Amino acid sequence: MKSAIVLGAGSWGTALANMLAHRGLQVQFWGRDEALMKEIQRTRHNSRYLPEMTLGDSIHATHDLSALTTADLVVFVTPSKVLRAVAQSLKNASVLRGHEILLSCTKGIELESGKPMTELLTDVFPSHPHAALSGPNHAEEVALQMPTAAVVACVDRDKALTLQTVFTLPWFRCYTSEDLIGVEWAGAMKNPYAIAAGIAKGLQLGDNAIAALVTRGLAEMVRLGVARGGQAETFYGLSGVGDLVATCYSEHSRNYRVGKLLGQGKSLSEIIASTRMIAEGVPNTESLYHCARSSEVRTPLLDEVYAVLYQNKAPKLALRELLERDPRPELD
Repeated sequence: MKSAIVLGAGSWGTALANMLAHRGLQVQFWGRDEALMKEIQRTRHNSRYLPEMTLGDSIHATHDLSALTTADLVVFVTPSKVLRAVAQSLKNASVLRGHEILLSCTKGIELESGKPMTELLTDVFPSHPHAALSGPNHAEEVALQMPTAAVVACVDRDKALTLQTVFTLPWFRCYTSEDLIGVEWAGAMKNPYAIAAGIAKGLQLGDNAIAALVTRGLAEMVRLGVARGGQAETFYGLSGVGDLVATCYSEHSRNYRVGKLLGQGKSLSEIIASTRMIAEGVPNTESLYHCARSSEVRTPLLDEVYAVLYQNKAPKLALRELLERDPRPELD
């Protein structure tokens, strides 16, 4: 691969664009904010996200989709709620030629359809190969070239191996998987449990409670993910337990920070108004809650996070009702 398009100029999109440039690719970097993209092109810094990182010279920043030219790889790093619309706009701009690999680095489930991101891309670009990259990858640490690992999933093994080569750097180790469904559902499902872990931290419940919460959250992820077609083993890998641990224990995690503020008594509206960054766990909780109901999968932790976010339930009451449920076997 010699060239890439990166769509989405948040912290993760910025870090990935710089990774690809470091790997030797020519990178077209798109974001919808005209002023920000012009600033990035002029200064080689994204002052809004990751301001300390200097972007490579092979990155060209633009706000104009029609100005993009075809590339070997197209990386989607937009918020999940707008990914379908951005993909459709890209199609309308007649940029792609049909051979490009479309890689989703967005972790989410569409509310209206219950589909993960690569399925949305398939709806818009049915003839393209699709893949997903996931794992415990905080953009702030990737930008500093701190060591981490990820998994790239594609049903076409050769395409997965090609992407593995692209995303293998001295500080970034990449594995492959053919379980695209499982990798995407694992990446999306960890977000609500990060909010729950943050709530527990905000309530000062201690390490034991958070460890128990994360463990039971993983059990729910496996149940729902397998019901949606993923392989159970995938959820014990980098896109599942790896990402779950990273996002449930780190201040870098927007979902964790949202939960922590909720536990400290802030309202969701106050929290959203105070930050420009999007915590994917907020819309994903709603999507996953309805997916669990339609799949008839038991998800008590997810249900309580949904109640706190969307039904104004007090976090302390949600905790009490979780603890007062009837006892069960652990593996039930």
